[in-house]
Amino acid sequence: MNDYFQKVKEYLLELGYNMTYENQEDGVIVIENAANGFSNLVLGVADPILIVEQFLFEIKNPSVEVYKQLMQKSRDIVHGAFVLDETGSKVIFRNTHELENLDLNELEATLNSLALLLGEYSQELIKFSE
Repeated sequence: MNDYFQKVKEYLLELGYNMTYENQEDGVIVIENAANGFSNLVLGVADPILIVEQFLFEIKNPSVEVYKQLMQKSRDIVHGAFVLDETGSKVIFRNTHELENLDLNELEATLNSLALLLGEYSQELIKFSE
């Protein structure tokens, strides 16, 4: 896992991301990029996969319509998808990658997909969280 952890870390540095936390023993890296809307984006190096998660918001007024719209938008996300936490109230962007074949372009595509989602869909996300 240490090699994979280092590999992911090097990719993030090459892409210019600011690491605010890292724990090699637990395989956790947290990054931030205000320009892309990332705050506390968590990367979990859990051999054999890399998990990329960004908490987006908590659904304050759950309804079938909110969940339906999230599912429909999830179909448009190029890399990754909306997921719910165990409580069903927290919406998270999530994507996974096979560590063995992970390359810089793949990780960059996931991060770009999230940035695009946050840029294009931010108003709707804000409404869902109200």
